[in-house]
Amino acid sequence: MIRVGIIGGAGYTAGELIRLLIGHPEVEICFINSSSNAGNSVTDVHSGLLGETDLLFTDELPLEDIDLLFFCTAHGDTRKFLDSHMLPDELKVIDLSMDYRIKSCEHDFIYGLPELNRRNTCKSRFVANPGCFATCIELALLPLAKHHLLSGEIYVNAITGSTGAGVKPSATTHFSWRNNNMSIYKPFEHQHLPEILQSIKQLQPDFNGEINFIPYRGDFARGIFATVVVECDKDIETLYNMYEEYYERDSFTHVVPRPLDLKQVVNTNKCLIHLEKHGRKLLITSIIDNLLKGASGQAVHNMNLLFGLEESVGLQLKPSAF
Repeated sequence: MIRVGIIGGAGYTAGELIRLLIGHPEVEICFINSSSNAGNSVTDVHSGLLGETDLLFTDELPLEDIDLLFFCTAHGDTRKFLDSHMLPDELKVIDLSMDYRIKSCEHDFIYGLPELNRRNTCKSRFVANPGCFATCIELALLPLAKHHLLSGEIYVNAITGSTGAGVKPSATTHFSWRNNNMSIYKPFEHQHLPEILQSIKQLQPDFNGEINFIPYRGDFARGIFATVVVECDKDIETLYNMYEEYYERDSFTHVVPRPLDLKQVVNTNKCLIHLEKHGRKLLITSIIDNLLKGASGQAVHNMNLLFGLEESVGLQLKPSAF
C-alpha cells in the first residue's frame, strides 16, 4: 500500500483528492493536515464524503510514516513549507500549487503533465501538478508543437466553472453574481501562461509567437471549455492522424470526430479534443473537468506513475448520463 499524507485538506481540490484516494485500491490515507480544522471530521468540511470515511483533520505532520505527501495548499505555501522542513530521504511529493511548475536549477520538480512528461515523472521524486487552464490548453496544442506546426499567434478563449476560483467566497464566486452571468478576467496575463509556453517550447524550441489567452468565468460549477485557433496548412485528415498518434498511449486524452459539450467530461479525468478546419484556420476544442483532469485526478494519475502502477487505477470515473 502507498501511505499518503495531505497538507491543506479543506479546499475543493483536497476534497476531490480525498474522494479519489479513499476509493483507490493501493492507497492508505495516513493523515490530512489542516490547522484550522484540526480535530474535526473530514466530513464536516467535505460533506459529500459522509458514509465514506471516518478520518479526522490533524495539525500533526508524521512525515516519517508516509511514502507520498500531497500539497493542496495556497500558492506560495508549498515553497515556504519545503524551505522550513526537512523531508525524509525517500518521501515523494506532488504539489498541486503553482510554486514549482516552471523549470529551474533551484529545484528538482518535474512538470507533471503525463502526456508530455510521463517517462520523467516515473523516475522522479518531486512532481509539480499542472494548472487547470494550462492542462486543457497544452493538450490542445502539444501534437502541433511536436511537428513544429505552431507559427505566428495562438488565440485561446476558455471558460471555467466557479470551483476554479477556490472554496473561499469572493465577489465573483457568490451564486447571486455568478448565476446567469459571464465575465472575463486576467486577459493576456493569466498566471498559467508561462507554463503553457514552457510546454510548447519543450517540443518546439523555436516557437516565438504570442499566446493570446482570454479566460472567462462561467455560471456553472466545474469544467473548462477551451477553443484554440491557429493557422495551419495541413488537411484535417492529416491533423487527426497526428493527434491520434500523439495520444494513442494515453488513457485519458481522446480525439473525437464530433463537436463537444462540457458534460462529456465533468466528473471524469478525461480530456476530449475536437478539430475543425476553416480555410487555413484550425479550430481546436479541448474540454476537461478542472477539479479532476485539471487538478486532483491528474495528481492521482501522477501518483500511479511515481509508484509503478497502471496509470488509470482509481480513476475509472464516468460522466453523468444527463
